[in-house]
Amino acid sequence: MNYAIFLGCKIPAMVPAYEDSTRAVLGKLKVGLQDLPFTCCGYPTRSLDLDASVVAAAHNLALAKQAGLAILTPCKCCFGQLRHAQRFLEEYPELAERVSAFLQHEGLPFPNGVKVDHLLTVLSKEVGLEAIHSHVTAPRTGLKVAAHYGCHALRPSAVTGFDNPMAPTIFEDLVAVTGATPVIWPRRIDCCGEPVSASNPDLSERIARGKITSALESGSELLVTACPYCHMRFEELAKDMGLPLMLYPQLLGQALGIPEKVLGL
Repeated sequence: MNYAIFLGCKIPAMVPAYEDSTRAVLGKLKVGLQDLPFTCCGYPTRSLDLDASVVAAAHNLALAKQAGLAILTPCKCCFGQLRHAQRFLEEYPELAERVSAFLQHEGLPFPNGVKVDHLLTVLSKEVGLEAIHSHVTAPRTGLKVAAHYGCHALRPSAVTGFDNPMAPTIFEDLVAVTGATPVIWPRRIDCCGEPVSASNPDLSERIARGKITSALESGSELLVTACPYCHMRFEELAKDMGLPLMLYPQLLGQALGIPEKVLGL
């Protein structure tokens, strides 16, 4: 089981522990990762220039196709953007022609048929819960965990194909396999507030505080994320409000007996 790992921009620069813990966990589970010369996924330009956004995504998809690999990304924004680009290329032939011309100039193939998965999907569906459970040596028994889904993997579900957007279960199942108890909390599928942090920071903070309050009131002892943007939005607020925060592969890594230093804890 081998993938091209797509880290995006935020993880190496702002949340390096996400990369460290992801590599450690996947290594333990025998998932091979290959580094390709990927660039930005194109998400930051999607609302400004659709062509530029899709070209950026297609460039990365083409690199994976050239290498004969599926893409695994821990970032839900990158995951959503790559899936959106694939849909745009399928639905808009003129756009696909322009993108194809650019890729030919770069000596790259048109990137049809490239599989793009988020880390959680690979763990749940490709590795499998049973296989993960067989590697658990230090179960997080008794720990009550709130899983924050994030928006870009869940919605729009017709594009991402991640899980049921109104009643998802994949994240809770992955929490449970660590031995922890997943908490079903009222605001678990709400936005973290990060998308409006630049345009309306007060609203962004209110949204994030509301989510943390909801998790605490539901008895959660830990909040776990699986997206660098969401993690960064919660980081300081969760600490101030008394709710520990962790990346999912850090929680899983603890259950697998991986040293905390290796996980970036």
